[in-house]
Amino acid sequence: MKSLAGVLLAATLLSAGSVMVSTAYAADSSGAEAQSGIHVDIPVKLTKANVVFNMDHNADAMGDTPEGIVYMRMMATRFAKQGVKGQIVGAFHGDGGYLLLNDAAYNKFTGATTGNPYKDAIAQLQKLGVDVEECGVTMKAHHWTNKDLLPGVKVNAAAIARIVQLVQEGYVQLHY
Repeated sequence: MKSLAGVLLAATLLSAGSVMVSTAYAADSSGAEAQSGIHVDIPVKLTKANVVFNMDHNADAMGDTPEGIVYMRMMATRFAKQGVKGQIVGAFHGDGGYLLLNDAAYNKFTGATTGNPYKDAIAQLQKLGVDVEECGVTMKAHHWTNKDLLPGVKVNAAAIARIVQLVQEGYVQLHY
């Protein structure tokens, strides 16, 4: 079952013209009307989309996989399939910063013994071309170093300032 936030995001993305909405939520312009019962009056074809995901929520409060990670994967997959140019950035910080820790640092921070359960999802995002960034301010507050992060994670000076920078460059911000 999808959460209310996921349904609302899907509805928001559909009304904003995103082509990444799946038939589970609403018909897209690919002829899914018969399956969903929804007729799309205004199909949208994106040619370019730059998106920054503001990832500042504790995953434990959200269930299995944080919705931001799910939507980054869906969006990156759909954009690649449809030839949409642009970039997706995941800016992790605050309560969501620990999602990018390697197994040892994750266990130490959370008290777990199983390692970081999100590491495969993060690696998949990176393979799809998503830039995954950790906040340097969050790292400093928790005494983390670059060695504590998953492979390929980039560190920005401050996630909030980075998000502002990207929005000023024309990125759309989605908040998770």
